[in-house]
Amino acid sequence: MVINADSAQVYADLAVLSARPLPEDMGGIVHRLFGTWDGALACSAADWAAAASQEIDAAHDRGAVPVLVGGTGLYIRTLLDGIAPVPPIDPEVRAAVRALPVAQAYAALCQEDPERAARLGPTDTTRIARALEVVRSTGVTLQTWQAATTGGIGERVRVKAAILLPERRLLYARCDARFAHMLEQGAIEEVGRLLARQLDPELPVMRAIGVAEIGAFLAGEITIQAAGDRGAQATRNYAKRQFTWLRHQPPAEWPRVAIDSYAKPFPDEIILPTFGLTRHI
Repeated sequence: MVINADSAQVYADLAVLSARPLPEDMGGIVHRLFGTWDGALACSAADWAAAASQEIDAAHDRGAVPVLVGGTGLYIRTLLDGIAPVPPIDPEVRAAVRALPVAQAYAALCQEDPERAARLGPTDTTRIARALEVVRSTGVTLQTWQAATTGGIGERVRVKAAILLPERRLLYARCDARFAHMLEQGAIEEVGRLLARQLDPELPVMRAIGVAEIGAFLAGEITIQAAGDRGAQATRNYAKRQFTWLRHQPPAEWPRVAIDSYAKPFPDEIILPTFGLTRHI
């Protein structure tokens, strides 16, 4: 069984933009948590981890080995280590924090949670806002909450991991080819259908790579060439961030596998980690 661990491929609305595998790609193998969430509902790391845990248990009950594919680090970390029991954030605090320009929010975080600020880039809007709203709403830093994580399955499974790290020049070239290929395969129509739903722009599905770029083309603000260029650049930027994260964040004992060749002319997805999970006996 293959279980999706990519935060874009979970959404039904993002078949093309997330390069979700087609039935013919699955080779008769059961795939789970691909296109499971409607875009109107945000799939949090806790939501995904709960669903993945159920799928893993079901696979083990059948004597199968679940294989997790995808590179959303927060998903994997939440599944294995558990979720921090952060209480609901005060809506007024959240609104005030999210209204701050990122530079101002980062400066505030440097004062209120300097340890977290030192681990974040000054333009990391989402993580800066999260850390700041947590410390302001609860009076406790995010790291303190994360030290009390619960619900992880890491101690009851055996993880066989492979982190695939292709040569960067080849990876970036394939990022460009990937986005151009998606435009040819229906990404424009997919974004048009998504925008027609008039969903909250803050939902994760609306912030997926390609939505804003293609949306600007559909609004007549830029050419399709510009949309393609911007989408490819955003994809390369994302790949660069993931490359850095995969080199340094997963456990040191997880093997990093350098690869320099590909079997297909176009990638179905950016190269991401694969995890095989078996029960401890």
